[in-house]
Amino acid sequence: MELRDIGGNDAQREKTDQYLSQIEEAIRRELQKHVESRFHGPLTYAVEGGKLIRPLLLLFAGEAVGNRNEDLLPAAVAIELLHTESITHDDIIDEETSRRNRVVFHVKYGYGASLLTADFVFGMILEIASRYGDPRVAQELSTAALRMCEGELWELKIDPGVYKISKEEYIQIISLKTASLFQAATKLGAIIGGGSEEEISALSSYGLQLGIAYQIQDDLLDWEREGKITSSLILNSKKDDDILSQMRRMAKSYTAKAKQELMVLKDSGSRSYLEALAEFSSERLQ
Repeated sequence: MELRDIGGNDAQREKTDQYLSQIEEAIRRELQKHVESRFHGPLTYAVEGGKLIRPLLLLFAGEAVGNRNEDLLPAAVAIELLHTESITHDDIIDEETSRRNRVVFHVKYGYGASLLTADFVFGMILEIASRYGDPRVAQELSTAALRMCEGELWELKIDPGVYKISKEEYIQIISLKTASLFQAATKLGAIIGGGSEEEISALSSYGLQLGIAYQIQDDLLDWEREGKITSSLILNSKKDDDILSQMRRMAKSYTAKAKQELMVLKDSGSRSYLEALAEFSSERLQ
């Protein structure tokens, strides 16, 4: 299933198409500001082919609290840039050779250019954050970046041949490494969209639960592709089947928790889309 197919009706698909087009155009405009830079080509390569699920979450979260204006788009771009920066580093750490059906960034441009491009992206994110008068925008982006680094380093320090982590540790790590950016996306949408404190809190929690479910499903998809769990995040279990059963139950549980958080919001097409997006995590395995 593609993101454009989520929602179940023509009106929702049209809205999703519209938002994805707006995000793609906003990213293009942001990169165009650096067309004279040596980083422009590598940056364009880095952002191409992304699913854009995180910036899409931000726009729908903003709409869910009643905001449909252009104020949301720069933050949506910043969220996607932060994701781009993180996977550039992740691919180096994990020694990946391909992503999105093409060679990874560090294979194409080299390690030095990869590190410098990621630093350049951080500068772009800081500049975008400075456009907002609300200090919570910069704070949320910073908090997400810090938490993602903490989760990455925690996972990096684990030797699965020596130590098998518990279910609780697994959830803590993916909450930091992956779910932090989902949480930042939905919380920023609610903040910039002018949501109430209750709505901001609910959408923040929704993003966190959704991000956890999403990463669990990614690890399960690794199992389907590789015949084993390739992440170092291996749960304590005597049998692989036990691990997979635990993970499937956890994914369903966190999907349900994410949907429950949305009950605070008024019934609307955007809320329905956010509910369907939570289900999308499970449907990726079908």
